[in-house]
Amino acid sequence: MQIPDNYLEKLYAGWLGKIIGIRAGANIEGWTYEKIRDTYGELDGYPADFINFAADDDSNGPFFFLRGLKDSEVDYQLVPQNVADALLNYASFEHGFFWWGGYGVSTEHTAYLNLRSGIPAPQSGSIAQNGATVAEQIGGQIFIDSWGLVAPGNPELAAQYAKAAASVTHDGNGIYGGIFIAVAVSWAFVENDLERILDKASSFIPADCEYLRVVNAMRGFHRQHPDDWRAAFAYLKANFGYDKYPGNCHIIPNAGVVILALLYGNGDFTRTINICNMCGWDTDCNVANAGCITGVRNGLCGIDYDKWRKPINDLLIFSSVVGSLNILDIPYCASYTASLAYGIAGQQPDGAAWKDIFSTRMDSCHFEYPGSTHAIRTRTDGTVTIENSDEQAYTGARSLKICGTATGTPTAIYRQTYYQPEDFSDSRYDPSFSPVLYPGQTIRASVFSTEATGTVQMYAKDLHSGKLVLGEKVSIQPGQWITPQLAIPAMDGALLGEAGLLVECEQDWCIYLDDLVFDGKPNYSLVASAERMERYTFAHIPVSQFTTMKGLLRIEDDRLIHLSCADFGEAYTGRWDWKDYTAEFTVIPVNGKKWGVNVRVQGAMRSYAVTFGDGTLSLRKNQNGYRTLWEIPFNWQPGRRYDIRVQADGNTLTVWADGNLIRAYTDTDHPLLEGAAGISVSHGGHCCLDTMRIS
Repeated sequence: MQIPDNYLEKLYAGWLGKIIGIRAGANIEGWTYEKIRDTYGELDGYPADFINFAADDDSNGPFFFLRGLKDSEVDYQLVPQNVADALLNYASFEHGFFWWGGYGVSTEHTAYLNLRSGIPAPQSGSIAQNGATVAEQIGGQIFIDSWGLVAPGNPELAAQYAKAAASVTHDGNGIYGGIFIAVAVSWAFVENDLERILDKASSFIPADCEYLRVVNAMRGFHRQHPDDWRAAFAYLKANFGYDKYPGNCHIIPNAGVVILALLYGNGDFTRTINICNMCGWDTDCNVANAGCITGVRNGLCGIDYDKWRKPINDLLIFSSVVGSLNILDIPYCASYTASLAYGIAGQQPDGAAWKDIFSTRMDSCHFEYPGSTHAIRTRTDGTVTIENSDEQAYTGARSLKICGTATGTPTAIYRQTYYQPEDFSDSRYDPSFSPVLYPGQTIRASVFSTEATGTVQMYAKDLHSGKLVLGEKVSIQPGQWITPQLAIPAMDGALLGEAGLLVECEQDWCIYLDDLVFDGKPNYSLVASAERMERYTFAHIPVSQFTTMKGLLRIEDDRLIHLSCADFGEAYTGRWDWKDYTAEFTVIPVNGKKWGVNVRVQGAMRSYAVTFGDGTLSLRKNQNGYRTLWEIPFNWQPGRRYDIRVQADGNTLTVWADGNLIRAYTDTDHPLLEGAAGISVSHGGHCCLDTMRIS
C-alpha cells in the first residue's frame, strides 16, 4: 500500500467531517423529516449550540476499536477477536460508550454481553446467535469509518478490516454496510468522482444483498430526478422506510439517506451535511458517515471553517473507561490513525516534524494540520483572535497566531486538562475524566513575536483550590523565539484543570504559539477528602478524577472513596501512558471479600492487580481475563488501614504491604509497560481509598 501524497490533510479532513456530522445531527437524532422541516425549515449549519460537545457513540467506536489494531500486537493482521478485545477493554460495563438498550434490543449491548459470557467473535454478532433483526441494525456502518481512514487508497484492506470489525457486533447487511462505508472512505483518498466512489464500494458487497438494493435504487432515482432531494427522500421512505424493517434503527433506511445525501450534495460538503441532516432518522450516524466520505474527498479546503470547524475547535471528548483518553483533540486522532497507516504500509511520513510528532509527542499542540487549534482557549478582559498560521514555526511549518488588545491584565491562553459537568450542555453517553496533566510534570511552549513586547508566564490551575501555579515571567523578544516552561511541583490533593501561558503586553499584540507540550513524570497524591461527586444527571454522578468500569463508586461522610460491588467492580485514575512509577495506596477493606489495587491500567481488560482475599495476597495480571502470577498467605483484617506500595519498573513489579517487602516479579509474557492506576473489588467486596500517591 502506497500512502497518497496528500494523505495527512485528507485524513484530518475525514476526521473533521465525521465529528462535524455527529455534532450536526446529535440533538435531532430520531426526529422525522417532517419534524425537522417544521421546526427548523431549511437547515444551513448546526441546529444547536453547545458549551462543549460531549461524547458520542459514533466517535467512541471508530477511535477505540481502531486501537485494537495496535493493542493486539498482531503486526496489523486484524481478526474479529482483536476488535472484540478492544470493545471489552475500552467500554465500561453497561454505561457510557454506546447505547445500552438491553439484550436483544441494542445490537452492541447484545454482542458485548455475549463476549463477556465467553461467546467469541464473530459468533458474538452473528445472525445464528442473535437473529437477523439484532444483527442488521445500523451500528455495522456507524463505527467503521476509521478502517477506511487507516487504509487510504487500499479498498481491499479497508474491506478486510471492516468485515472483521463489523462482525464482532453485526452480521448480514450490518457487515455489508460496514464494508461499503469503509471502502468509500478509502477510495475517496484517490478518487474524486462520487459515482466511481460508489461503484468501488458497491463492488465489495454481494450483488443480491438488500444493502446494495437500496444503494442502486437511490442512484437510479437520482439519475432520473437529479435536482429534487425531497422527492428522493419521499421515494426512499415509501420503499425503504422504517416501517419496512424490524428493530429500533435498521441499517437499510439509513444507508439510503447516506447515499441520497452524497448524490444530491454533489460533492459540496455543506450541502451534503444539510441534506443528510434534514432527512431525519438516525441523523448523527448518517451525517457522520456522509461527512467523513465527503471530508476525505474534498480535503480541508472543502469544509467551511467558520460554519463547521470553529464551533468544534478541534475538541474531541470520549466516554471510554480510560478517563485520560476521554480528553483528546481531532489532530491527535488523525495522527494516531496516520501512525498506524504508515506502519501498515511500511513507510515513514515526509518531514522530520511529522516523524517526531508520531513517535514522541502525538498529544502535544503542534498545529501542523492546516487550520488546527488543538482546542486552545483564551480568557481575557479584551478581545482575542486565534488562527492557524504558516507565517512562523518553531518546528515544522505552522503555529497558532494569537492577537489581542492591551487591557492591563494578563490574557490566558490555555489547554483545558480536565472537564466537569458545567463544561457541557448535556451528558451524551455519560463521559467521566482523569486529568491529562499532573503535578510533577513540566509544561513547555515556544513563543514568537514580530513586534510586541511584554512577558509570557507559564501556569497551571488547580481546580480544587482555585489557585494558579506560576512559572517565571519571560520577556518577549521581538524577532526571536522564546521557550518558557514551568516545572509543576509535587502537590497533595490537587486537580489540574487547565494549563498554558499568561501574556501581558502594554500595547495591542500578536504572538505565535508552537509546541505546547506536557512531559515529565507525575509526583502527586490524590486525597479522597479533596475529591467530590460530579453530578451530570441523576444517574451519572462520577467521583472526580475517576472512571468506573463497574461497581458503585462514591464519596461518603467520612470523606473516603468507597467502591463496592455485587460481583466485581473497578475504578481507575491517571494517564494511559504512564510508564515506570511507584503507586502507594492507603486503603481500608470494609468486609471480608476480595479487594485490591491496580497499576499499569490500560483499560478494563489490561492491568495488574495486587489482590487480597481468602487469607491471601496475590499479584494478578488482567490480559483479557485475570490470571494469578503469584500468591502467598496473608492474614489481613476488615476495617484495618493498609498501606500498599507497588513499584512498576520496566517489566518488573515489586510489592510492599505496610512497609514490608513482599515480592518482586518479572513478567516476560507480553508485559504491560504503561498505564494508569486504580482500585478493585470482587465477590461482593467493599473497600475504601483514603490516599493514592504516584511518583
